[in-house]
Amino acid sequence: MSTHLATPNTGKVTFGGVLRSESIRFFSLNSTRVLILVAVVLNMGIAVLGVWGVGSFASEAPPMAGVPDMTSPEFTAELLGSGLAFSQLILGVLGVLLMSGEFTTGSAVSTFLASPQRLRVLGAKALLISILSALVQLTSSVLTYLVCLPLAKNYNMKLDFFASHFQNVLWYGALAVVMAALIGLALGAILRNSAGGITSLVALFFVLPIVTGLLTMLADWVQNVVQFLPDQLGMSLALPQSYPSDLELWQQLVGVAGWTLIPLILGAWLLKARDI
Repeated sequence: MSTHLATPNTGKVTFGGVLRSESIRFFSLNSTRVLILVAVVLNMGIAVLGVWGVGSFASEAPPMAGVPDMTSPEFTAELLGSGLAFSQLILGVLGVLLMSGEFTTGSAVSTFLASPQRLRVLGAKALLISILSALVQLTSSVLTYLVCLPLAKNYNMKLDFFASHFQNVLWYGALAVVMAALIGLALGAILRNSAGGITSLVALFFVLPIVTGLLTMLADWVQNVVQFLPDQLGMSLALPQSYPSDLELWQQLVGVAGWTLIPLILGAWLLKARDI
């Protein structure tokens, strides 16, 4: 009597499989859902307060020489993007947690045992956070427009969805948030620590602009450096009236690409070179 031993089926690890696994695990966390909700609500809330405050002031204050028309479509559209900096921070934090969580929880061992090609895991995480952050910001901007439209009309403030001013807020705002989220992912891969990654992200997007802004009072040349900082590049694309820049569009886009790719390349190299 012969005994037949069944050979176990072995599945091939694919990029799609890794992406699906990362998506399921990421969206199963309460922190992910909470941060997404906070990003949308905060973006809408700040815009509503801005439109209400400016509309109330513009309706009561007499026209003043040298003061821009606060009811113009350009000004109103940029009010809708006034919460963009907070969206960058929140989605950037999500990017940090997506990568650093592997090491703070110890799940990196099982993750890279299941998928030994570490760069494939990083690529799946980068694609996931890019799609997520873009969709969250686009959805947030559209909802903000719908909520603020009747309020703007009440104060005779012009607002046009298809005008170039709001389209800048919509699409370049999403690009700015994706950049922040990918920088956060890279910081998570480089530092392998959630607290360190979030602190570095806050320092880069909030503390550094304040410091360089103060330095511009002492040296004019610092202003040439400020316009290349990631927060300034993203904001000047989405809100060109509020954040004027001397750079041309292609220079701004190259700057965004540089701030996105260089940290990711460094994170990928360290992820591949270091032990888990």
